[in-house]
Amino acid sequence: MMRRIVWWVAGLWLVLMGVSGTVFASDVTSCSIGVDCEDATLGVSSADIEAYPSPEVTRLAPQDNVIFDRRYRRVTQAVDLYDAPNGAVVGRLEAGFNFVTTGEEQDGWTRTSSGRWVRSEFLSTNVQTSRYSGVFLPSEPLPYPMAWVLVNVNPALTPGGEFTSQNPLLQRYTPVNIFSAIEVDGWEWYQVGDGQWVKQTQVAIVKPIERPADATSERWISVDLYEQVLIAYEGETPVFATLISSGLEQWPTNEGTFEVYIRYGRSVMSGANGKPDFYYLQEVPWSMYFDNDIALHGAYWHDGFGYRRSHGCVNLSIMDSRWLYEWASPEFDTTIPDDKGPTVHVYSSGVYR
Repeated sequence: MMRRIVWWVAGLWLVLMGVSGTVFASDVTSCSIGVDCEDATLGVSSADIEAYPSPEVTRLAPQDNVIFDRRYRRVTQAVDLYDAPNGAVVGRLEAGFNFVTTGEEQDGWTRTSSGRWVRSEFLSTNVQTSRYSGVFLPSEPLPYPMAWVLVNVNPALTPGGEFTSQNPLLQRYTPVNIFSAIEVDGWEWYQVGDGQWVKQTQVAIVKPIERPADATSERWISVDLYEQVLIAYEGETPVFATLISSGLEQWPTNEGTFEVYIRYGRSVMSGANGKPDFYYLQEVPWSMYFDNDIALHGAYWHDGFGYRRSHGCVNLSIMDSRWLYEWASPEFDTTIPDDKGPTVHVYSSGVYR
């Protein structure tokens, strides 16, 4: 589907049929205006919406002592690295997408977590570390599919209509029900409330899937590149869902079924040396590698979850990455050399256009 250029936002389509073991209890009405819809007001009744106004899910509580336990800084240009304030040059960090975590500050100098010192003037404090976190799914099926709103929006009164202040503003990351779907001019419009309709590019939908036949672990993970949604499962049961940021078009996240083969609580990530897309990231949190150098990991440098924006890895918020890392721990047997972790199934539930 088409994406907004700034955020690379996925166009989204709706799962119309539930699958065994999902959290969707009912099908969702879908039709095309002028084809099989009588009019543009088709949708779930006010009474039905009032009975179930929002998804009954529980958000993973954000903890600031976890999210902000480091001081994150972006390096704004190429810098020399010193062994002490006004000391000897012991290295250089070339210009790129570079972030460091910092400690002591002294007379205009800052010590990074590598033990090297840089001039404080070359470190930006404008880092958009996200407080977003995903949701725990209930044991009982949800009556309607759930989604997150991806942009601040006042929904339209009718599918295909103008967005209007007559409807309340839905903030980004708000969880909503998808009550029904209508196609207008080739785009799906979703009913998210009484007289509230949003375009498919404005939401990301949770779509549980059946357990892959080649999954090797009891606890496993699905990554939907189309919706930019990750779901954690125990057996056939989805237990947690959240938004992610996967690889951009030029650095795509590969589809397939993989196994986590190594993980780190904190580690440096760096790549593309000598190229325009060079990056260096200190203390990346809660990384689980599953496809060569591709990992599930926390991203402290952006708040763009729900949109592709990575160099191929699957970015999660810090809270989500820590929860997933700890939840996956039972799948690792430290007594077995090279023991594999949870299965990670990467796929696309739709096709971009």
